[in-house]
Amino acid sequence: MKLSTTGEGRDGLLKGKNVVEAITTEMEQVYREKGDTWPKILKYNYEKYGDNHRAMRYKHYGIWQPYTWKDYYLNVKYLSLGLLSLGFEPGDKLLIIGDNAPQWYYAELAAQANHGASVGVYSDLVPSEIKYIAENCEARFAIVEDQEQVDKLLQIKDKLPLLKKIIYWSHKGLAHYDDPILIGYRQVLQIGEKHEEEHPGLFEQNVEAGKADDVCALVYTSGTTRAEPKGAVHTYRTMRTGADYYLHLDPWYKNDNVIPYLPPAWMTEQWFGIGCHLLSGSILNFAEAPETQQRDTRETGPSIVFYGARLWESQAAMVQARIRDADAIKRFVFRLLMPIGYKMADLKFQKKRPGLFWKILYSFADIVLFRPIRGSLGLPNARICYTTGAILSPDAFRFYHALNLPLKSLYGSTEGGALTGARNDDICLETIGPCHKGTEVRITDKGELIYRQPGIFVGYYKDPEKTAEVLKDGWFYSGDSGFIREDGHVVFVDRVNDLVELKSGDKLAPQFIESRLKSSPYIKDVWVLAGPERNYASAIIIINYNNVSRWAGQRRVGHTTFAELSQKPEVYELVKQDIDRINSTLPPGSRVRKYVNLHKEFDPDEGELTRTRKLRRTVLEERYRGLIDAIYSDMAEALIEARVGYQDGKMETIKTALNIRSVEGAD
Repeated sequence: MKLSTTGEGRDGLLKGKNVVEAITTEMEQVYREKGDTWPKILKYNYEKYGDNHRAMRYKHYGIWQPYTWKDYYLNVKYLSLGLLSLGFEPGDKLLIIGDNAPQWYYAELAAQANHGASVGVYSDLVPSEIKYIAENCEARFAIVEDQEQVDKLLQIKDKLPLLKKIIYWSHKGLAHYDDPILIGYRQVLQIGEKHEEEHPGLFEQNVEAGKADDVCALVYTSGTTRAEPKGAVHTYRTMRTGADYYLHLDPWYKNDNVIPYLPPAWMTEQWFGIGCHLLSGSILNFAEAPETQQRDTRETGPSIVFYGARLWESQAAMVQARIRDADAIKRFVFRLLMPIGYKMADLKFQKKRPGLFWKILYSFADIVLFRPIRGSLGLPNARICYTTGAILSPDAFRFYHALNLPLKSLYGSTEGGALTGARNDDICLETIGPCHKGTEVRITDKGELIYRQPGIFVGYYKDPEKTAEVLKDGWFYSGDSGFIREDGHVVFVDRVNDLVELKSGDKLAPQFIESRLKSSPYIKDVWVLAGPERNYASAIIIINYNNVSRWAGQRRVGHTTFAELSQKPEVYELVKQDIDRINSTLPPGSRVRKYVNLHKEFDPDEGELTRTRKLRRTVLEERYRGLIDAIYSDMAEALIEARVGYQDGKMETIKTALNIRSVEGAD
């Protein structure tokens, strides 16, 4: 079966081509006004706003430091010229490593102004992972955040003969480093200012020479399989297409406060933090550190928020855990008023208008309960809320809409670009929204989602064979399974390769069950096991240690480590309650029949998760083969070696027995 949609229902390919042409014409008009590259648009904003409007705010040592569009422009200008003076050439790649900060964004546009490309790297990558990316993209320059990132690069610099300079923007701890490959960010700016005196107008000439189809960034995939990440090559045109789609969906304004969640190593941040920010003139607000993100968000009160599904789920779980630990009056108010929120959310999903009675009730509930909860999450002013990166559980989705937060699911990929998004009056609980205007979508006979649009990547860097596997006749083969409803909304099911048929013939989508289970405040992560050689589905559970530990303390369940707490019979029973809840919504053949509480969290440094916290299923299958065999061999426990940490910092390797429990009534 083949279906097609153009973003306005299934109207056929001819109309799709007309829409693409119309969108392209509209984009070209905007290009002529502001420019067709990010450096040109930055220059436009500098000339329009100068020192009169903030572009960014960065919390440093507890104080919010403002940066105007003039500050943004001059930092990019002098960093760009400084790089030229150090030997940066057209086509060079600039490796950028660090958490979100203004310098990350300055560096990307500085490389692009010099007709080079940025290569974003997550700050928690280990040296071997950084080495692979630096070698693969042939990076000659790197700009990093701090001593930690400098140390990583110094460990591998002898294996990177092309690497010429490492620039650092935080000087703390680096005063006595004397390696000639190192240079401070401020020193590079000073070199750039001197270069401007010697070559006046050079930066402006370079900016004006940029073209829409120039390569501007290599964005590396997260690598959900064991395969090494691949560098997706993007031009300004492909990048800007995604940003334009979202600005057509939800306009941004110059006074909007935006909180970037991940750095632009994440494709979504390229669309939002780089593209939408530059095009709208809005204000980016950078938290002081990843661990202060929640607190700093409350101080800022952003109007535009885009988080990964994992963060939305963890925040919902945190609220529910706090309510369970609250006094009796607060618990009573929560149980009394939340059904009102859920009723209004369901009416919205059903496209029905609430009556006057429900409006009055909801106004009361909003004042007493919902508004304070939104405030505690730092979202009292949020008018645009996006979730992306994975499936958000329906339970968490309903929870946020009950709080009157207009959360919507988006679908896009590093290679294929942005595909879906719903208007605020067209949000559906079980879909990822309709396709953007200007896209063509089909479902293949195998159920795979394929599409084409102007935002699809150019190809994988130095890998034409892998490019040919996913890009065929202009169509991007996503590897995802889904279908298109009559109203044009797309329903995401799972990865095509992850959809499984059990030995019994029953079919299930592991991600769907996993997302439902992660809505529990006591479950941080979950991996659902299933396959054609297995008769039933099982689950490996990662408990939410903070919430479960607090729960255990209230019930005098003693423990000293994560591993010990996870194996307590009381905790197994606690987890079973959530499994029973989810099983009751599933067909009998798809229900979870056995489960294990793992002794540790999944760790991206061990390759078990990607840096965006997605499961690497092939890696997990190999690492926990003994545990899986024990589950499907009807054993009551499995012996496993584990590294455990104690509160005093001591680490110890122990052998621990993991209990394997059956779920009564699941069959």
